[in-house]
Amino acid sequence: MPSISLRTIREEHASLAAVLHSLRLLLDQGPGDEPAAFFDVMRAMLFYIDEFPERQHHPKESQWLFPKVAERSPEAAEAIAQLEREHAGGEAAVRELQHLLLGWELMGESRREVFADALRRYVGFYLEHMRLEEAVVLPAAQKSLAEADWTAIDAAFAGNANPLAQGPARDPAYDRLFTRIVMRAPSPIGLG
Repeated sequence: MPSISLRTIREEHASLAAVLHSLRLLLDQGPGDEPAAFFDVMRAMLFYIDEFPERQHHPKESQWLFPKVAERSPEAAEAIAQLEREHAGGEAAVRELQHLLLGWELMGESRREVFADALRRYVGFYLEHMRLEEAVVLPAAQKSLAEADWTAIDAAFAGNANPLAQGPARDPAYDRLFTRIVMRAPSPIGLG
């Protein structure tokens, strides 16, 4: 039976991938005739990345999942070391994107391409980061971790409340963020 934490990680990766794809789509569409709405939803999606994956998802992987997998599955240790280095720079990377977006919004078109290039690199990096976790670390975890390991890891991930999840698992404190993103972002994350 798959663990709760593995299902949670995969669901959170799916939400994050949808946000990343929507950021790219929104960037390609540009501000158009509604720049205020465009920048508002872009900021909201970057806030989501900073608030949830960087502050909840990654720390739990780093504290609970990765150490046990590295201990029990040495063949995954190199991938885990790479992922840990990437986690260490994650908050700074998303904050830099937030800064570059604000620069575009306040300083105008001369700042657009710098943001666009940084966002494209970030999206590619992040999608590859999740692919590595799902291709190497999660299978190694399934293969090598004991039931007692899963009990502790599942308990840690059970407290995650993805702001973009549907249903009772979502923390109501994130309702405004959820609504802003879903109502304004393009598919696959939103209705805009």
